[in-house]
Amino acid sequence: MRGRTKRGLAKVPVTVLLAVGGFLLVVCPGGSPLEAGEEPAAQERQVPPNRKQADGPESLRARYAALKRQLEQQAPDSPYIVVDTARNLLIVKRRQEVLLMAIASTGSGTILDHPDRPGTQWVFDTPRGEFKIQSRLTNPVWVKPDWAFLEEGLKVPKDQASRLEPGILGEYALGFGKGYFIHGTLYTRLLGKNVTHGCIRLSDEDLRTVHRLSKVGTPVMIF
Repeated sequence: MRGRTKRGLAKVPVTVLLAVGGFLLVVCPGGSPLEAGEEPAAQERQVPPNRKQADGPESLRARYAALKRQLEQQAPDSPYIVVDTARNLLIVKRRQEVLLMAIASTGSGTILDHPDRPGTQWVFDTPRGEFKIQSRLTNPVWVKPDWAFLEEGLKVPKDQASRLEPGILGEYALGFGKGYFIHGTLYTRLLGKNVTHGCIRLSDEDLRTVHRLSKVGTPVMIF
């Protein structure tokens, strides 16, 4: 379970994730930045007289099929994980073969303000982008962070033992960076909803399958 602390907002480039032919295509902004209100320079070009015919339905379908083949060739030979946070789905694939399609729960997107530190807040959202499995834990114990106590209206304890909660995360926890995990849940009725603090929750059975099919270094693509 993970929330990220935010002290201010800054304008950052946006990464666009497109699902093309069952494969995740990542498009990042490039080139020189434009000043506010600046229009990109227009480029003059000649349009061939048969352009309309070249862009007809048959030509577009052929170009789409070629692009799809190129993307399929780039898919990993070993299993990889794709997480759709809008539909709350976790999919394990090998090339274009679907090995598992599981209902998940992902970040709620809610914000928690620190009651004693103005300007400090936690944003409970699942990160988007490309990651890799970095750790594989068996029977993990949740170390309850400050925000978990504050969210419940409790004081943050000083002793570490008061933070330990075994059995909350299920049989396994697969870490993919910065405190975020794919793990189990006690609240299976909430699977399919955006209710987590940033982690990805699965049922016990689906979690076992993901654990079996993955290893340290397995790609995780989240959009």
